Amino acid sequence: MTTFKTADLYDSYGDLLQVAEPIFRQFGRRTAFAGPIVAVKVFEDNTLVRASLETPGRGAVLVVDGGGSTRCALVGDLLARLAIDNGWAGIIVNGCIRDSAEIDGMDIGIRALATNPARSEKRGEGRGDVKVGFAGVSFTPGHHVYADADGVVVSEKDLADGTETVLV
Repeated sequence: MTTFKTADLYDSYGDLLQVAEPIFRQFGRRTAFAGPIVAVKVFEDNTLVRASLETPGRGAVLVVDGGGSTRCALVGDLLARLAIDNGWAGIIVNGCIRDSAEIDGMDIGIRALATNPARSEKRGEGRGDVKVGFAGVSFTPGHHVYADADGVVVSEKDLADGTETVLV
């Protein structure tokens, strides 16, 4: 899907979408991004975030459940560059990022709670390919997420495929 508006998606699909609580700040030059969900669950350790972004993204969105911690950053400019280089559509972080000025100049879309200059630990802990929940919604691997200036919505199906039935 090249162009969309979350407000229009909501008007078309309404209660069939999950709408995230408006807790995210926008970073990066891409104000809108969408794609299938790849999710990881970590806590103050971005080892698995890096490992995920080192793989081909194929237009997916990496959803990082950092437990809502604001004590350190889980994504910085180097990981944002990895995401761009490996074809990720965007990143949503239930936690912080750093290097926000640099990221704001990059062709990537990122949503996060806040910024923090502190780097994360590197313990190699976390779980990948898992369903995570925050901001009042569930992010299930393979479902689709759409983010723009108005917010973040989640659908079980790709809304670009022309189907009229979306189940959540």
